Amino acid sequence: MSPSSLNKLIGVGILVFILVLLASSTTYIVDPGNRGIKVTLGKTAGQFLPEGFGFKAPFVTDIVSVNIRQRTRAVRADCFSSDLQQVMMDLRVIYRVPEDSVVQIYREFSGDPFDSLIAPRVQEAIKEVSAMLTAELIVKKREEIKQKTMAAAKLKIGSLLIVEDVVIRDIGLSAELERAIEAKMVAEQQANQARFTQIQTKIEAETAIIGARGEAEAIRVRGDALRLSPAFLRWKIVDRWNGRSPMVVPEAPNKNGADLLLPLGPADSIASP
Repeated sequence: MSPSSLNKLIGVGILVFILVLLASSTTYIVDPGNRGIKVTLGKTAGQFLPEGFGFKAPFVTDIVSVNIRQRTRAVRADCFSSDLQQVMMDLRVIYRVPEDSVVQIYREFSGDPFDSLIAPRVQEAIKEVSAMLTAELIVKKREEIKQKTMAAAKLKIGSLLIVEDVVIRDIGLSAELERAIEAKMVAEQQANQARFTQIQTKIEAETAIIGARGEAEAIRVRGDALRLSPAFLRWKIVDRWNGRSPMVVPEAPNKNGADLLLPLGPADSIASP
């Protein structure tokens, strides 16, 4: 290859490299779930760039991506209850950056406001809520604590960020406090069981009394019926007769009784006179 041809080839290569460099420096791509911030010579543009492909001024403009997806971060808070018990709270905060706050978030928090804005506000909120409850109630009322913490955190953070949820993952108590709460809960369960047994015994006694009164009233009614209608007694005897020859006991002299039919054995059967 002649020197002139080699020089031309080198020149073409340099030209292609320059064109590729210019093309790469004048275009940008914002990934899905992100918004772009245009920074030109240290100055931030007032509007964010949507996701996708675009052009920019070469060498003097940078495109910074800000994530607007929903994210989850851990927060730990060392709290004190109203009865001055130390309680460790392990939380998970679900949050996201709204589009309208992308530029301000980048300017004030370098794109990630969690450590400098969200975490301190959430810790402050849950400490305030925990300070109004005893350690026992903190364990029992997790959902109430969660709702109050989330409401207080949103109020402190404002509209700059969106706190989707605050999850109480774990509540840590000292071993002595855990044993004391467990013993108290066991005592309450035993007391409830004793009260239930007392109520059940009372109901059973009242039921037995009502049953006895009913049975006594039934006996009285049957006695009155037999006294007023001797023929009913005769009918009952006939109704229960087993087919064996009866022995007749004559009617009482006062005429208020009834003839009684007494069964005889097979060998002792006699005819009624």
